[in-house]
Amino acid sequence: MDWQVFFTTFTMIFVAEMGDKTQFAALAASAGSKSTTSVLLAVVLALSFAGVLGVVAGKYLGEFISPQHIKWVSGTLFISIGIWILAGK
Repeated sequence: MDWQVFFTTFTMIFVAEMGDKTQFAALAASAGSKSTTSVLLAVVLALSFAGVLGVVAGKYLGEFISPQHIKWVSGTLFISIGIWILAGK
């Protein structure tokens, strides 16, 4: 286990998720439910599954595409989606 990679990744993902729409969706679901345990389990499983998909896709894409290109495409998509959301489309 590469602990430096672990802690860097954990910190990056944790900070990125703070105030994210996913967190607000979990807050709303929890506020509207009497079963916060069910909401918590669903949120943890959904985020875990999404993370697994990202890691697996990254591993296989990294074999065919340069990690630097993947970073640029990911960043560009992230910014493009943000602009699209701000534009209200």
